Amino acid sequence: MNLAPPVNRAMTQLDRAFFHRTLSVVEAHFNEPKLVGQFIKLYSKDMLKLKKMRNVNKYDDGTRGVLLKDEVHSVEEVPVKLSAEGFRFLQQNKVQLKPYSLTIGYDFWKAEEILGAILPEEFLDEVPSGFTITGHIAHLNLRDEFKPFGELIGQVILDKNPNIRTVVDKVGSIDTVYRTFSMKVLAGDDDLIVEQRESNCVFQFDFSKVYWNSRLHTEHDRLVNTFQQGELVCDVMAGVGPFSVPAGKKRVFVISNDLNPDSFHWMKVNIQRNKVGDYVEPVNVNGRELIQRCLDYASQFDKSHNGGVKYLSKKRKAGEEPIYQFLPVPKFIHHFVMNLPDSALEFLNEFNGIYSSVPEIRRLEGFKLPMVHVYCFEKFSPDEPEPSDEDIQRRIHTRMCRIIDYPLDYDTLQFQLVRKVAPTKPMYRVSFQLPEQVAFKTI
Repeated sequence: MNLAPPVNRAMTQLDRAFFHRTLSVVEAHFNEPKLVGQFIKLYSKDMLKLKKMRNVNKYDDGTRGVLLKDEVHSVEEVPVKLSAEGFRFLQQNKVQLKPYSLTIGYDFWKAEEILGAILPEEFLDEVPSGFTITGHIAHLNLRDEFKPFGELIGQVILDKNPNIRTVVDKVGSIDTVYRTFSMKVLAGDDDLIVEQRESNCVFQFDFSKVYWNSRLHTEHDRLVNTFQQGELVCDVMAGVGPFSVPAGKKRVFVISNDLNPDSFHWMKVNIQRNKVGDYVEPVNVNGRELIQRCLDYASQFDKSHNGGVKYLSKKRKAGEEPIYQFLPVPKFIHHFVMNLPDSALEFLNEFNGIYSSVPEIRRLEGFKLPMVHVYCFEKFSPDEPEPSDEDIQRRIHTRMCRIIDYPLDYDTLQFQLVRKVAPTKPMYRVSFQLPEQVAFKTI
């Protein structure tokens, strides 16, 4: 049976009624309901199996009707197309066979099937049904040739995904400063304030004014899991807090910075909402300034928190006295996070001399040179042979050495392939311990 949806490539507005179809099948009508269970158990392969369609009808008089498999279009075909055993069972139990009209419609087909029936034929090999979900928003990135059909595509995706209330498409390129982009609402509510759950936290933000990528949740967790309780982290390009807020839940101290005033606003909302204000301090400055003056910001953090945080070390049972512990704010930075892959590498030169004015910091108990976690893209031409992972990593290493003005040891760099934004545009995180010669360099 042909179960493809009807085709109308001239459709400019979605007409759901157009997809109404009536299929001719056969119903085996059982006067004795107990026989239905036997038939289902023994001959399920002879029954209709269509997604979203029931294959047993219940009637008011207590009888039951079983729809036979879709290869059987008429009563005359039953002896030929049903299994011999199944047909014999129906005959022996004098089960009545009769034609049955089965109605299917728009809801029967998946989004890509509907789109394949209404988009121009030249697009059938690449029907754009993929998207990312952020809160209640489905975010498309339609190529130019699909944009004239954006509303059609958006409405179908909205219909087929009940958890989605809004479908948007990116318009233009990403802003180079804040990594936001203009967007167009294709279907659904014009409501771009979303709630996104990630890493046991709830994030709220205006999707049109801040940068958020739901595909990075694994990387957020992966990096936060390397932070230890009581460490101090500088999140230089923190956005709305996907690293900072989960880190705060682990009792990691975070100076959480973003230059975008909208990101800063929603970062503060998320710090408060997730109750991590004791551990996460929001800042709104240029990332270069934060790196250069990291110890000043650490000192301010220390003062604003009276040297540390007292916390309940374990849940107490009824009648027990609470047990508190004190977690001091460190006097030095354990980690720098720089998640602005288009340009974060260009900030590496700011690490030169960050500790040059305080050489005595080396004598602090537990002092460690900070780990730097920097994100970057490394594009290559589709016309060149695809470079190996090591080739790409060597290129990144060369760029880093040039910018930081120091011969970083390649073997000490930790490369994590985060994702491929495009076949020729991988995104990496590079983690390394800041060399002493850089941190204490005299400027």
